[in-house]
Amino acid sequence: MVSFLCLVPDYAVELWLPAASWPIMSQVSSTGTCSTAALEQCSSQLFCPDHLLATFEKSMGDELLQFNALLLINVILALVIVGTGRYGHTYLHSRFTRFIFIGATTMFLPIISNVITTIGTNSSSKMDYFRSNDFVLTATCSSVFHSSIVITWAFFVQIAVINTRLLVAGENKEGRNDTGPPFDLLVQSVWTLYLCFSIFKGQAHKSMLYCLEFAPFALICAKILLKYYTFEKAQRSVAVGRNSRLILGYMQQLRAPDQQGGWVDGDLPPLLVMGEDKMQVELHPYGYAPKSDQWSSSELDAIVTMDKVWDSTLLLGALQQMDLCLSFALFKLLQCRLGRHKQLANLGSVMETANFLWRTLLMKDGEHTRVFKVIADELSFVHDYYYSSLPVCYSNFWLPILSISISLLSIGCCILVAWEVTKIGWYWGRGPEPSYQILCELSCNKGDLIGRRQEKRFGSLYFDCVIVFILLLLVVITEAREIATYIFSNWTKVAIICRHGKHTSLQWKWWDAFLLRCRSKLMYNWEEKTSQCSVLVLHRRIYSLDLLRNLLHMPDIKRRVKVPEAVKVSIIDALRGIRSGYGHLSNGTDCLCRCQDGERFLWAWNNTSTSSYTILTWHIATSIVEVRYRRGSFSSSILNSEIHMIAAIHLSQYCAYLVTWSPELLPDDDEWSRSLYQHVKNDALRALADHAASTAIGSLTPEEEYQRLVEVLSANSKHEVLKNGVKLGKQLVETIYDEEAIWKLLAEFWSEMILYVAPSDNLKGHSEAIARGGELITLLWALLFHVGIVSRPGEDDGPTATFADAV
Repeated sequence: MVSFLCLVPDYAVELWLPAASWPIMSQVSSTGTCSTAALEQCSSQLFCPDHLLATFEKSMGDELLQFNALLLINVILALVIVGTGRYGHTYLHSRFTRFIFIGATTMFLPIISNVITTIGTNSSSKMDYFRSNDFVLTATCSSVFHSSIVITWAFFVQIAVINTRLLVAGENKEGRNDTGPPFDLLVQSVWTLYLCFSIFKGQAHKSMLYCLEFAPFALICAKILLKYYTFEKAQRSVAVGRNSRLILGYMQQLRAPDQQGGWVDGDLPPLLVMGEDKMQVELHPYGYAPKSDQWSSSELDAIVTMDKVWDSTLLLGALQQMDLCLSFALFKLLQCRLGRHKQLANLGSVMETANFLWRTLLMKDGEHTRVFKVIADELSFVHDYYYSSLPVCYSNFWLPILSISISLLSIGCCILVAWEVTKIGWYWGRGPEPSYQILCELSCNKGDLIGRRQEKRFGSLYFDCVIVFILLLLVVITEAREIATYIFSNWTKVAIICRHGKHTSLQWKWWDAFLLRCRSKLMYNWEEKTSQCSVLVLHRRIYSLDLLRNLLHMPDIKRRVKVPEAVKVSIIDALRGIRSGYGHLSNGTDCLCRCQDGERFLWAWNNTSTSSYTILTWHIATSIVEVRYRRGSFSSSILNSEIHMIAAIHLSQYCAYLVTWSPELLPDDDEWSRSLYQHVKNDALRALADHAASTAIGSLTPEEEYQRLVEVLSANSKHEVLKNGVKLGKQLVETIYDEEAIWKLLAEFWSEMILYVAPSDNLKGHSEAIARGGELITLLWALLFHVGIVSRPGEDDGPTATFADAV
C-alpha cells in the first residue's frame, strides 16, 4: 500500500491505494500517455478508502447539522417576530419585550444569508482536496432544493411579519409618533430575492419552486405599496389622521339648544360618526371646522351624525347598533382628550352630550350592563386607533376589500407552495434511496486517472418539509386573522350602519345582516376581567416562582376574575348618588356621613392625604370583615348582604392591585405607592408567620378565626397602615352589628373610592392600560370624562371636578 495526503475541509487525511495499482501508476507517470482502456482499468482500481470517506461524511454531516440548527433557530425567531409583532405592541413600554423583538429581527436575515451563501454557493461547484503529489479528492454536491426551500419560507415569514406591523396615522400632539409602512421589510425581501438568484445562477433547469419565488415577492411588494398608499391617505384625512382637530372645531361650532341651527333640548346632539372626509373644511386657530356656509346647506347630508343613526335604528328596533354608533361617536370625543385638547371639556355641546348620557343611560334602572358595554366598545375603538391598522384602512371604502383580496392571494400562494413541496417530497421519498437535503458525488483522482464515482446523501428532506409547512401554516393563520379582523370588526359594523343611516331608502342585504351578527372575542379589547391582590394572605401557598419574584422585585401575585354584576350596579349607584346628592367626587367620606354612626370611622383619614394610604387601610379592614362574615358559596338567589359583599371584596382587592401593579393610574407617586404596598405586605407576612397563624386559623369557626386574626395582627404588626387597618376592621365588626349594614357601607365606600381615583391627566398611563387589554379604572376614567368630570375636588389642573355645569 502507498499513502497520499488528501485535504478535506478542516481535515488532513491519507489516501491509501492498493499495491496492485503501483505498476500502472508508475507506467502512467513515466510515459505520460496511456490508452483509453488502460486509463479505464487504472480508474477502476482507484478507490477512496473507508476512513477517508468516513472523515468526509463527518465533515459534511457536522456542517449540515450546524446549518439545520441555524434554520431551526430561525424558525423560532420567526415565531417570536410574528408573535411579538401581533401581541407585543401591547407591551412595547417593556424593555424586555423591545429587546426580544429587536434581537429577533436583527438576527433573522443574517442567519438566512449565512446559510444560503455557504450551502447554496458551494453546493453546485466542485470541491477539490489535493496535495503536491497530484492526488485529488473531488466532490460535487447539489442542494438546490434545500436552498430554495429556505428562500421560500424566508419570503413567507416576511409576509407574516408585514401582517403584524402596525400602521397608525395620528397627531404629534397625542404624544406618539406615526407608525408608517414597513419599508425595511421591502429591503429585506429584495435581498432575499438576490439570494434566490445566486442559488439558481448557472442552473440549466429551474425547479417549480424557483418560479414560485416571485409570487411571494410580488405579494410583499403589493402589501407594502398598499400600506404606503393607505398611510399617506390617512395622514392627510380629516377622518383619521386629523380627526381630533376636526372634532374639536366641529363641537365648538355646534350651536346651543333652542338657537337657530341648533338642536332641541333633550334630543341627542348631532355628534359626528362618519363622513368627515366628505366635508369642506377650513383651518381655524383651534383646528379644522366645516365651512360656515355648510351649516345651512345640503352638503351636511353627506355626513352621518348620531341623531340620524338614532332615528334610523329606532325604526329598525336595533338597540345594539345604536349603542355601537354611540360608542364610536364618544370615541371621537375621547380621542380629543387623548390629543390633549383640554378646552373640549368646557364646550356647551359636550355638556349637552353628558346630559343626554344621563337621561338615556345612567339614570335608568337596570342599564348598568349597557353602560359598561358602551364604554368598553368605545375603548375598543381607541385601542384599534392606536394599536392596529384598522382605522387607516377605513379611510376609503375599497381599501379593506383590496386588503382582503391580497390576503386571499397569499393563502392561495401558500397552498400552491405546500402542494409543490409535497409533490417533490413524495417523488424523492418513494425511491429506493432515502430522501436527502444534499447529494454529493465523490471520486479520488490522480493526474488523468479518474476514480470510480460514489454518491453520498446527507440530511433528510423531511426536515425541510416540516419547517416549510410550519411557516406556511403561520402565514395562513396571520392572513386568516387579517381577513377575520375586517369581517368581525366593529369598524365594519359602524360603516354598514352609517351607510344605511345616510341612505334610508337602501334595502338591507343578507350580507349586511350577516356582518352585523358576526361576533368574535378576538375583536374585544376588554374581557370584563379585573386583577385581584390581597395584603392579608391567611392560607399562603409557596410557589416555585416566589424566589425569582423577590429577586426581580416583581409586584405581588395577582389573579384575574370576571367583573361581577354587583360591582357594576354598585358603581353606577354611587355615580347617581354623587349627581343627585353632593354633586362632587368623594373619597369615601360621603357614605360615612350618610350612615348611622358612620362618623366614628372618619379617623381613618386623619393625618393621611394620600389615596394609597387610605386604600390599603380600608383594604385590610375589609379583609378582616371578610374573615368574620365569610361565605363558602353563594346560592342562586343572592341576598342583598351578599351582593354588597361581592362588590366590596372585589373592589377592595382591585384597588390593592392598582397600588402594587398600576400605581401610575392613582393620584399618588407610583414608586411611593408600590413601596408602601410592599412594606405593608411584608409586615403582614411577618406578623402572621411568627405565630403560625396561617396554619392555625384554617380549622376555626368564623368568629374564632376573626378573634385570633385580630389578636395576632394587633400584637405583632409594626407598620402604621397595618395597625390602622386592623383597628378599623375591628371597629366595623364591633360597632355595626348588622352584617348587611357593614357590607353596604363597605360597598358604597369602595364604589366612591374607585370613582374618586379614576380622573387623571396621566394620558400615557391610561393609553398603556388600553394597550394591555383595558382596566376597570380606565373605563371609569372615560365614563367620568363623558359626564363632565376630569379632575378631583381641589385640583386646579382640570376644567371641572363637579357636575355643576352638567346639571
